[in-house]
Amino acid sequence: MTRKEYPRVGETLWHDELENGLHIYVDVKPEFSKSFAFFATNYGGMDMRFQLEGVWRDTPAGVAHFLEHKMFDTKDGNALQDLAANGASPNAFTSTDITGYYFESTEKFEENLKTLLSFVSIPYFTPESVAKEQGIIGQEIRMVEDDPQNQVFYGMLEALYAHNPVRVSIAGTVESIAEITADTLYACHAAFYNPGNMVLCVCGDVDPERVREIAREILPKEGITDIPRDYGAPESEGAFRPETVQSMAVSTPIFQLGWKADPAPRGEEHMRRQFLGELACEAVFGTSTPLYASLYGQGLVNQSFSYGYEAYPQCAMLTVGGESRDPRAVREAIAAEVERIGREGLDQALFDRIKKGAYGGKVRALNSFEHICVGLAQGHFAGEEPFRFPEVFETVGKADVEAVIRRWMTPARTGLSIVLPKEEQA
Repeated sequence: MTRKEYPRVGETLWHDELENGLHIYVDVKPEFSKSFAFFATNYGGMDMRFQLEGVWRDTPAGVAHFLEHKMFDTKDGNALQDLAANGASPNAFTSTDITGYYFESTEKFEENLKTLLSFVSIPYFTPESVAKEQGIIGQEIRMVEDDPQNQVFYGMLEALYAHNPVRVSIAGTVESIAEITADTLYACHAAFYNPGNMVLCVCGDVDPERVREIAREILPKEGITDIPRDYGAPESEGAFRPETVQSMAVSTPIFQLGWKADPAPRGEEHMRRQFLGELACEAVFGTSTPLYASLYGQGLVNQSFSYGYEAYPQCAMLTVGGESRDPRAVREAIAAEVERIGREGLDQALFDRIKKGAYGGKVRALNSFEHICVGLAQGHFAGEEPFRFPEVFETVGKADVEAVIRRWMTPARTGLSIVLPKEEQA
């Protein structure tokens, strides 16, 4: 394994690529009692159309999430229970573009790692177990569809994007998961749950060589490193529609406002775009800005106010949302501030303050083993080195942030999603 030092952040990272294409990253933390392992596949909710063995396959919405649920089933029982019985705290998640399985433990790390790699790499599905899971996930979907926060977010995505699968719910619909069969799950597992499309990230007081030996022992000897995917034709720069409105059982209107950013390329520029997007949000309506103080003072936003930048294959966006008695007034106030920044530029003292705060937040996040491992996996799939963030962060200046604010945060790129109380539907 190769060892690389990152003196700016005080991290030492071990890395190797196995013959089957699996990449392994181990961040050794001497004298820590706990260890964390994260085994992830470059496969998420938006990967519904892909090529396997030269044949294009279309799968229903929700397969990645469904597969995550079913992967814990084994011929001998349930891997989640096995890990818990062995002193580990296991879990998993499916996002738009990644699925990950992980555990944290203070003892029996190697035994737990073997269990993790085994159940994720060896699928076991039956028609009966799939039918049972359809009922369970169907209930989960109905709960999500009744969740105003979820609905307002996807309403924003439907406003921004005409057809990119990012606009489709990760869990799918009751109708779409009814189409899933055991054969569907086996095909998607064969395509995406192979070592060439996966990464193993470990953090703790562990031996990197032993991690590699266990991976070689447990995992298949061959992998597929290239899985073509189809997300549809490139989207236009502008939002698909300016606004979506729906009514639900909420006491106060809630909103999500989004701006369609340029898709982020792979490599170090992917990380740089992340910083640009985050700083643009902080500079325009972050909680330390005059605009936020004004909106808060007028009662147009409250403590639920949140914002961020997200990037996925062929799409990226800036978002802000929360509760508001007048979401359209918030949109107009932000548009006016963006126009002012376009004319006058950002205040240097404000920019220096928010940049320093953002950097400090990234340094503090290194205290979390989970953050490190998930970040290493996401960085690997994006073609970047997460521990190089100080060097990349230094390349982002005030003029760069002003440029993306002018380019991305235009009325034509803006989509607003509103959920009104039922009696206020307009």
